[in-house]
Amino acid sequence: MAKTVLKYVITIILIPATIILGVVLFSDRSYAVISIAVAFFACIPFFLCFERNKYSTRRIVLLAVMTALSVAGRFIFAPLPFFKPVTAIVVIAGMYFGSEFGFLTGALSAVVSNFYFGQGPWTPFQMFSWGIIGFVAGIISNPLIKNKLVLILYGAFSGIAYSLLMDVWTTMWSDGTFNLVRFYGAIISALPITLEYYVISNIIFLLIFAPLFGKKIERLKLKYEI
Repeated sequence: MAKTVLKYVITIILIPATIILGVVLFSDRSYAVISIAVAFFACIPFFLCFERNKYSTRRIVLLAVMTALSVAGRFIFAPLPFFKPVTAIVVIAGMYFGSEFGFLTGALSAVVSNFYFGQGPWTPFQMFSWGIIGFVAGIISNPLIKNKLVLILYGAFSGIAYSLLMDVWTTMWSDGTFNLVRFYGAIISALPITLEYYVISNIIFLLIFAPLFGKKIERLKLKYEI
């Protein structure tokens, strides 16, 4: 019970508070430190589940593989702006390996891929945005796995949620604080990209990758008792 409470406190309270602190107090100048802090906090719930688990090393290897697939997917689709499989792979990671695994896959995918795409004050927000999408996917994994309609709806929701969370960064970066009017403006200006790219790409990649990866992951989990 204590571990579950700690998991939610770290993910929902501590990590967002760390990111906001970086924006408000340090004016985004310490984004590298904030990114490291987010990655560190994201690791805590993941490694807590390793206690007395002899298959911990295998989970770490799978985390590395899922993160690498996510990063590679972002590289491959670099010529197509906003059309990336990252969110879909993060959702799949959460679905099949749990919420801690999903959050860490999303956070690491952002920070690692940004070594190519460019690190900046947006990185901690991307880490949290993709991470929380994977985290929620782990919580509602059963309906996501069993019901294709729920998977499609969550894919659409993930695209909207990612856009909204990044709009929070846009607002805070512009004003140094949260301005509701500017936030609404950011939402409206980003709406075409959100609907035409984020939502549609998530649904397409989930429908392609979820059945493909899901069967292989289930076999791996059964074979290696993960």
